[in-house]
Amino acid sequence: MLTKIIEGSQSRVRNFWIEYRGLAIFLVVMILFRSAVADWNQVPTGSMKPTILEGDRVVVNKIAYDLKIPFTDWQLQKWADPTHGEIVTFYSPRDEKLLIKRVIGTPGDTIAMRNNQLFINSEPASYSQLDMEIIQQLDLYQRHRHAFFFEEIGNKRHPVMLRPSDPNHRNSFGPIEVPEGYYLMLGDNRDNSADSRAIGLVSRDRITGRAHTVAFSVDYDDYYLPRVDRFIRPLAFD
Repeated sequence: MLTKIIEGSQSRVRNFWIEYRGLAIFLVVMILFRSAVADWNQVPTGSMKPTILEGDRVVVNKIAYDLKIPFTDWQLQKWADPTHGEIVTFYSPRDEKLLIKRVIGTPGDTIAMRNNQLFINSEPASYSQLDMEIIQQLDLYQRHRHAFFFEEIGNKRHPVMLRPSDPNHRNSFGPIEVPEGYYLMLGDNRDNSADSRAIGLVSRDRITGRAHTVAFSVDYDDYYLPRVDRFIRPLAFD
């Protein structure tokens, strides 16, 4: 009797595997792919506005800098390091949350900010007028309360937004020397970002990939309707 029960169970498992093995293999491959090669991440906060909005799903290249064993931070091969201006995902050294910010300081840099004016190795970043198309993606309240600029570092530029105000602890800091193996991250929304000013410098092994495109986007404030104009939208501006 017991032998028949075992044989019957084995037969059901075998039939189930034969019928669904294609789906199972596909799911395993997709999980491994998302862990080690590429993924898309939902952005729940506005710390990277106006570049990335709440509700954006951004594509992250997880092999932009190195190859890791899936589900671990064990590095198999390294071929590049993050550079100035790139948007990266990483695990916060404060609470292990997955964050997305912009690389501002790389190993060996000295970074300072004075009244929202950024300095890298004593050289000031330059600022120019931001395209109105980018600003108009934000609601009227935010547009009226913030100033918007292109911030240029070397030959790369990116949007930033800030609130014109009296000097405070958020819009002035440093100089900070970035040691080997660490990076200084800032959000483009300079007055509303839990970045290196709050969590400290980020070690290289915490960086999981480079974000490069908004795959698709939904509007949290409008019944999660899709923002079609943000579909397949590159994050680089040069």
